[in-house]
Amino acid sequence: MVLAELGNKITGALRSMANNTFVDEAVLDNCLKDIATALLQADINIKLVKQLRDNVKRAVQIEDMASGLNKRKVIEKAVFSELCSMLDPDTEPYELKKGRSNVVMFVGLQGNGKTTTCTKYAYANKRKGYRPAMICADTFRAGAFDQLKQNC
Repeated sequence: MVLAELGNKITGALRSMANNTFVDEAVLDNCLKDIATALLQADINIKLVKQLRDNVKRAVQIEDMASGLNKRKVIEKAVFSELCSMLDPDTEPYELKKGRSNVVMFVGLQGNGKTTTCTKYAYANKRKGYRPAMICADTFRAGAFDQLKQNC
């Protein structure tokens, strides 16, 4: 599933709440079910999906909400914050060490822009004082080597 499709399905699930005149526990469950289905179709770990559902339900608490609150906005905010926390690894990024070899590998599907990203990454680290070396291991696209030569 493409990331845009996943975004469209999550947006559609949140937008489906607008069709209901009253937001209650059943509407929340239906919305979370649609979001969970979209995440599972995108190969997200089932434990993470269950954790997202539980955390959103814990954060929202429809019955305990004041009557003046916009429940749709509260649910959207809870889903957004949980999705952000799923993507945030809570670890520091790898710091390159000067004076020794550092290996960084880029992996992705065809047409993602790996070669372009690699050259930009190498150029940025060259400006920081590192001496980058790139190995073209793209066996499917003959133009990748030429692209590396041109951009470096």
